[in-house]
Amino acid sequence: MPFNELTSEQIELVANMLKAIAHPTRISILNFLEDGKKLTVSEIRDLLQIEQSTTSHHLGILKDKGVLLSKREGKNTYYSLRNVNLSSLVECVSKCHNA
Repeated sequence: MPFNELTSEQIELVANMLKAIAHPTRISILNFLEDGKKLTVSEIRDLLQIEQSTTSHHLGILKDKGVLLSKREGKNTYYSLRNVNLSSLVECVSKCHNA
């Protein structure tokens, strides 16, 4: 859908997703999950080298705002990007900064 055709409700959803992503730790999480990867909170915690409670907090924000999906498999919950285009968004913004 073209940008100029977004409803006010859709604009609000987009703004909330962008707010959720707009944190260095959460951008790192998106980076870890690109290319269809699925990781547990423990795996993400190890990659970030932060406390599990902090990792869970950031994952909760991203999931709540529709950025991430979670799927329980046995004792583990795996997180993945709801839409692979989200990685492209971060890459695009990064390129705009360098332009």
